[in-house]
Amino acid sequence: MTHHPANDAFAQTLIDALPPDTLRQAEPRYLEEPRGRWKGASEWVALPRNTDEVAQIVRACARAEVPITPYGGGTGLVAGQVSPRFPTLVLSLERMTRIRAVYPEENALIVDAGAILKDVQSAAEAVDRLFPLSLASEGSARIGGLLSTNAGGVNTLRYGNARDLVLGLEAVLPDGQIWNGLKRLRKDNTGYDLRHLLIGAEGTLGIITAASLKLSPRPAQSGTALLTVASPAAALTLLSLARNIVGDGISAYELIHRTGPDFLSATLPDLRQPWDTPPDWSILIELGLGAGQDPGAALEHIFSAGLEQGLVTDGLIAQSQTQADDFWALREHIPIANKLIGSVSSHDISLPLSVIPDFLPRANASIAALGPFRINCFGHLGDGNLHYNVFPPDGANRADCMDQSPAIQACVHDLVAEYGGSFSAEHGVGRLKTGDVTRYADPTGIVAMRAIKLALDPLGIMNPGVMLA
Repeated sequence: MTHHPANDAFAQTLIDALPPDTLRQAEPRYLEEPRGRWKGASEWVALPRNTDEVAQIVRACARAEVPITPYGGGTGLVAGQVSPRFPTLVLSLERMTRIRAVYPEENALIVDAGAILKDVQSAAEAVDRLFPLSLASEGSARIGGLLSTNAGGVNTLRYGNARDLVLGLEAVLPDGQIWNGLKRLRKDNTGYDLRHLLIGAEGTLGIITAASLKLSPRPAQSGTALLTVASPAAALTLLSLARNIVGDGISAYELIHRTGPDFLSATLPDLRQPWDTPPDWSILIELGLGAGQDPGAALEHIFSAGLEQGLVTDGLIAQSQTQADDFWALREHIPIANKLIGSVSSHDISLPLSVIPDFLPRANASIAALGPFRINCFGHLGDGNLHYNVFPPDGANRADCMDQSPAIQACVHDLVAEYGGSFSAEHGVGRLKTGDVTRYADPTGIVAMRAIKLALDPLGIMNPGVMLA
């Protein structure tokens, strides 16, 4: 298929057809991604104000065979939001930020896809409800991008990924038709579930313009603790023990290796840390319990039981919200410190919980065979999603090690595949990991994905180069 660039002549046709200031020349922020590895080639960005304008833009692109790169909050880490080799039209929904309706009695709300996650959380809080999707970029990430990548975050253990929080969608399909699927139903067996086809498709099958989202009751009380554990195996046994004690009351369960606090000390020395010497392994656990339940007492019970079984050796239970916030600041700044150190190869992987204690030493040994690299393994242990990142040896320059990045990535991803895991847990595929799809995904699944793509987007204009090579 032949694509045409979103050049000045094409942009002028949209300028003539749309309200003033809908088309702009693309600023640098639309051509960059957080890791700085890709730079977009696009020259124009469209900024529609409503779904009808989105549809009008998509129809024009389909007629002219001009490809589209959807742009959310720009926080994606796999280059799905930039087109480095072809001047596509960037389509941003940043003007579409309305909270359309809130239904507290139904535990639901409807929002435009350009709404920032933090604002959606605040809208839920205003009616004493919780929208539980939570991640470090929630102050800038937008709902459309979060759904398009099926974002995870720290509360997946309890509430699920982004797709588990969606009741219905509104979307513009690649031919410019509007799909009105904004239902608020918990049960609807009336055909293929198109919302789950669009969620996680990374803008390759259409543009999500609005979403009907699930809310949850706000936990009446919460408690947070940092517990020193003997090993990842001990941390997983402790998770099982904690579930026996509080059931589904565990909101988050994060694994931290001492490399993370060490990097924080080196790069962000003013950040308060609760230890003089960080332990090799620790767990950040948060409970969210109902009225009449005492999270502090529950955490003490978990600690005591873990201590008795040799799983826990030390711990701190937050005595105030400020102390709990400090614990979370430690966890949330680890990716920032990682970026300042500069990784040779970063991996967003998921594994069956039971294989993690076997996977980690094997992966570490395989990396050690390639060189004296530093490894920072941390992340959402409760749902099996680890960020296994490899850094230059102490004192070495990152640039001097980058030639080994492909070998490191293949080493990690091959082992993940051997254990039945995934090379992309929550960040998506984007342009960065299309080769991994070819290498690791089920061949029959790839054929089916290509058939779906061809059926819905025969011109191939929706985010070409993303997901499928």
